[in-house]
Amino acid sequence: MSARMHLSDAHRSQERDAGERLTAAAQVLGLLADRTRLALLQRLAQSEADVTTLTDACGAARPSVSQHLSRLRLAGLVTSRKEGRRVIYALRHGHLRRLVEEALSVADHQLGRLPPHD
Repeated sequence: MSARMHLSDAHRSQERDAGERLTAAAQVLGLLADRTRLALLQRLAQSEADVTTLTDACGAARPSVSQHLSRLRLAGLVTSRKEGRRVIYALRHGHLRRLVEEALSVADHQLGRLPPHD
């Protein structure tokens, strides 16, 4: 195999990896694009919580909260564990916490609560 073909294959692989990465990021951002899910993630950024606590925090109906948590869990953004009869949810990693915080900071800037900065 020539060096040119080998580099070409490596380039295609990098493009495919970059495309997969962008697709995965777009899916995460799509999940954040829902007010209820964003409120749930904002609350979970503080600490783990059960469905009752999360329902109170986001102001949505319990069945709706359960469905949103299920989507977040299936997407791998939150984890769940049983504690007696309760199910406790938590963010999977700190990157998600920081992403939610940054999204809310952007909102604060757009609403004029924070001055522009780098």
